Amino acid sequence: MIEIKELSKSFKKTLAVDGISFSVAKGEIVGLVGENGAGKTTTLRMLATMLKPSSGTAAVNGYDIQRQPSQVRGEIGILFGGEVGLYDRLTGRENISYFAELNGMTKAETASSINELVNLLDMQEYIDRRVGKFSRGMKQKVAVARSIVHNPSVMLFDEPTAGLDVSAARIVQDFILHCKEEKKAIIFSSHSMSEVEKLCDRIVMIHKGKIVEQGTVAELKAKYRNDNLEDVFVQLVGESNGN
Repeated sequence: MIEIKELSKSFKKTLAVDGISFSVAKGEIVGLVGENGAGKTTTLRMLATMLKPSSGTAAVNGYDIQRQPSQVRGEIGILFGGEVGLYDRLTGRENISYFAELNGMTKAETASSINELVNLLDMQEYIDRRVGKFSRGMKQKVAVARSIVHNPSVMLFDEPTAGLDVSAARIVQDFILHCKEEKKAIIFSSHSMSEVEKLCDRIVMIHKGKIVEQGTVAELKAKYRNDNLEDVFVQLVGESNGN
C-alpha cells in the first residue's frame, strides 16, 4: 500500500506540492485529478524516488521513499503518458528484457514473465521486431509490459492515455483494471474526469499543489449535489481561488 504524509516539493520559489496526505490500499485505484501544473506529476515522481521531497514523506509497502529508495523502486511500476521512452533499435522483447535486468530478474524469470505479458497484451506478431517502426498503440503495449515485467505490487500511472487514440487508450485502461484484479495499489493521474470516473475507486482532487477534496465518486456527487464530476471540480477550484 501507499501512505503519503504531509508531502511537499519546492522548486526555487515555487511550491509545486504543498503538504498533501492520502493513502492507497491494495486492490484500490485512487485518481489524482487536477489541471496541468497542479502537482500531479511532481507527486508521482517523488513517490517513484525520482525527486526528493522538500518536506514530509511517503511509504510504499512500508519502505520510506527518502530512507529506503532502492527498496521502494523494487516495489513500483511506472507508466507515463506522452513519449514512451523505448529504444527504437531494440525489439519489443529486448526493451522489456533490459528493464527486467535493471530490476534484478534472472533470465528464466524474465522469459517467463515476458511470455505471459505477450499473451496478455496480444503482442505475438511483433514482439521480436524492432520498435522503431511500431504504431503508437504497439509501442504503448510494450511500455505497459515493461512497467510490470518485475510484477510490482504498486503501480503509478501519470496520464498514461495522453495523446492515444481510442483503441490504444482502451488497452491502457484494461491494463489498469487488470492490475486492480491482481490487488495492486494504484495511483492514476489524469485531468479527464470521465476516465477517472470509469476507473477509480476514490478521487483526490489537487489544485496548485494542495488537496481541495477527496472521496468516492458517489460521495463527491452527493456532497456537492451535482451528478457531473467535472462541475464539482470546477466549483472546488473556483472556491480555492477565492471566486
